Amino acid sequence: VLATHNKHKCQEFRAMLDGKYDIISLNDIGLYDDIPETGTTFRENALLKAQYVRNWVLAKTGDTVDVMADDSGLEVFALGGRPGVYSARYAGEGCSPRDCIDKLLCELKGKSDRSARFVTLLAVLRGDKTDYYEGEVRGTIIDELRGDGGFGYDPVFVPEGESKTFSELGNEFKNTISHRANAVKEMLK
Repeated sequence: VLATHNKHKCQEFRAMLDGKYDIISLNDIGLYDDIPETGTTFRENALLKAQYVRNWVLAKTGDTVDVMADDSGLEVFALGGRPGVYSARYAGEGCSPRDCIDKLLCELKGKSDRSARFVTLLAVLRGDKTDYYEGEVRGTIIDELRGDGGFGYDPVFVPEGESKTFSELGNEFKNTISHRANAVKEMLK
């Protein structure tokens, strides 16, 4: 079970793990709760989500399932690592991805250092074992939105070695170089 309601994230994981694992989302199992992310690190939040899902399934069915949960975010160096673990709610609870991008661009106005990194931390519960895998991709935040693909901060993030944003590069290419792809590669090793 992949501990997410985010259909885009689920599509990314399914594409990256095609033929290796069958990915079942929270919606597929009927878990519609908002899972609390009260940790202060990506690792803490990923583990909290994974344990929540495992406990929910155990209470409902009596079965122990394997669970994979990620916590991902954007860290901007000129902002001391913000938005970090608060990336999805950077502009406040219930905000839209565009609200978060607008806040980020406003805070970066006038700053010459636009370097950033996307980070993913995977917590994987298999049997009695918990494993962690981290992936990152470094890049630059541009000051205008470009592209129609992707989600979150993808329209303003240009990965190192590229001239296009994640939104412009397309999901197929993004799934080979992204922070999630790099964490999955570590897991598959």
